[in-house]
Amino acid sequence: MIDNLSRAKEELKRIGVDSYGLRLMALKALSFAVKLEKIRPQAANILKQEALSLGAEAAISREVIDLKRKRTDILLLGTEKQYRLLVEKLKRQPFGLAEIAEEMKNLLTDFKRKRWEIECAKYTLRLGGRTLIMGILNVTPDSFADGGRYNRIDSALQKAERMAEEGADIIDVGGESTRPGARLVPLKEETRRTIPVIKELVRKINLPISIDTYKSRVAREALDSGASLVNDTSALRMDKKMVGVVSRYKAPLVLMHMQGRPRNMQKNPRYGDVVGEIISFLRKRIAFAKEEGIDEEGIIIDPGIGFGKKTEHSLEIFNRLSEFKSLGRPILVGPSRKSVIGNVLNLPVEERLEGTAATVAASILNGADIIRVHDVKEMKRVVNMTDAILREQ
Repeated sequence: MIDNLSRAKEELKRIGVDSYGLRLMALKALSFAVKLEKIRPQAANILKQEALSLGAEAAISREVIDLKRKRTDILLLGTEKQYRLLVEKLKRQPFGLAEIAEEMKNLLTDFKRKRWEIECAKYTLRLGGRTLIMGILNVTPDSFADGGRYNRIDSALQKAERMAEEGADIIDVGGESTRPGARLVPLKEETRRTIPVIKELVRKINLPISIDTYKSRVAREALDSGASLVNDTSALRMDKKMVGVVSRYKAPLVLMHMQGRPRNMQKNPRYGDVVGEIISFLRKRIAFAKEEGIDEEGIIIDPGIGFGKKTEHSLEIFNRLSEFKSLGRPILVGPSRKSVIGNVLNLPVEERLEGTAATVAASILNGADIIRVHDVKEMKRVVNMTDAILREQ
C-alpha cells in the first residue's frame, strides 16, 4: 500500500513512466478525507453533485436532500487531483461555494507544506528536514517531573549545557509549573526564577532560548535578556498584553491548546471530537495572532498533550496528529513523562522513559516537527532513528 506522494512518484519512476505521465498520475495515487462543517443544504447538494461528477464522494446528512436541516457537515473523499478540479468548479457556484473553494485550495497547500524557516533572533529554525528537540529546563520547585532540581542558577546552567551537548536545538525555560492543580505563581517570583537563568544561558550556550510563560511582563523581560522565542501555554488568552509583546519583538510564538487552566484542566475534560475541536481552536488563535500583527510564519502549534485531556484524548491526538498539518504550521508535541504514559503503563514519573520514546516516535511519524522533552540524550537517539525511517534523505 502506498501512503505518501513521494512513494507514489518513486513507484511510477520504477515502472518507467515518463515525466508527463508522472505529473499526471502521481496526484491520483493518494486519497484523503476533508471535513467541512456547518454547510448550508443548498451548497451541500451542489457540492455533492460536483464531487460525484469528478469521481469523488461527499457524505452529507440524509435530511439535506429535502432541505430539512439548516446546516450539515460534509465529509469529502477523493484524490488530490479530484480536489483541485473540484475547487475550480466550485469557484463558479453560488451559496458561498466560491469561498469554500478558496478555503479548500488553501487547505491543500497547507497540508502539503513540509518545510519552514523561522527567524529566531540571531538564529534560524529550519523545520522539516529533521525533527528538532526542545529541551525542558524547569526552574521551579514543583514541576511534576523535575521540580526543585534546577531552581538554582548553577544547576540550571549545568542542565542546559548538558542538554546542548546531547543534541538539543532549543532550551525552553519555565518558571511556573503547569502540572494539573498547580497554583498561579506571582509575576515577581516567576521573573526572579527565570530572568537570571536566561541571562546566563544566553552568555554561555549557543542555542535559541525559549521562555515558557503566559505572562507578558515575563516574556518581555526574557526577550530583553536574550531569549528569542515565546512558548505560551494559553495561546495568548491569559494575558491580553502578550500579543503586543510578541508582535513588537517579532518573536516566534508557540500557541498551545489547553482546556481550562492548570488548576482545573484535568477535572473531567470533555470533547465531542477532540482533534477537530483543537484544530478549530488553534485556527482561531492563529487568525487572532495575525490580526494583532504577529507574523504567521513565526507561529508554531502545539496540541497540548495532557492539558485538559483524559488519557483517551491524548492517545487519539497521537494517532491523528497528521490532521494538524491542515493548519499549515510546524507542529510541536510535548509528550515527555506525561500522565498518559503513566496511565497506560501504570508507571511513576521516573519510569516513563520508554513510554516517552514510543510517543516521540509516534509523533514524528505522524507529522511532528519539534519534540519537547526532558531526556535529551535518549530522545535524540529516538529522533535520529525515526527520522532515518521517515524523512527524505
